Amino acid sequence: MRRLALVVPLSLLAACTATPPANWARGGAPLDIPRARWVHGNLAVDVLPDGKILVNGEHQLNVDRGGRVFGLEAEPLALLEPDGRVIGPNDDPLGQIGVLHASLPGEATAWLTVAQSGAVIRYVEEGEREPFGVWLGCGVTPRAHQTCTLVTHLLGLRIRKLERQTTTEPVGLGFGSGLGFGAGTPFP
Repeated sequence: MRRLALVVPLSLLAACTATPPANWARGGAPLDIPRARWVHGNLAVDVLPDGKILVNGEHQLNVDRGGRVFGLEAEPLALLEPDGRVIGPNDDPLGQIGVLHASLPGEATAWLTVAQSGAVIRYVEEGEREPFGVWLGCGVTPRAHQTCTLVTHLLGLRIRKLERQTTTEPVGLGFGSGLGFGAGTPFP
């Protein structure tokens, strides 16, 4: 079984040339930031009311009430636009999200759902449903729920990419320009 690891961005060489999403300064969709937790296997992701996102207890990312997701050095990672588009550095499309569902870039159908109950469902080959963990604390408002969907989508994109790799070596769940580049210490 492959072990997923989170990589803290210590050196973001790519960030030197990456530009923030076009609407970064203005901000995107308004979000509420709940105290919530997503558990998926041995992965625990906490969203704190101050916007910190902890992965297995380590501060890794941040989200703000203006729909921005950024790293520990305030480097832009994603912006949720008011129309649901998720935009990365250099205006790269990262998908589309609503309150409950998220779709992959260029896809019209959802690849995951964060149900009102907190259950996370991932759709795999031919729409087959697969459990993808559970959130606690997201349902306080629709905007808080959308925050949980956004975090699930962004972390889920990285998990999905790692699962598709053929290596059996431990891999890093890293963040940086484009959600996937960086160096650092793996989590257990």
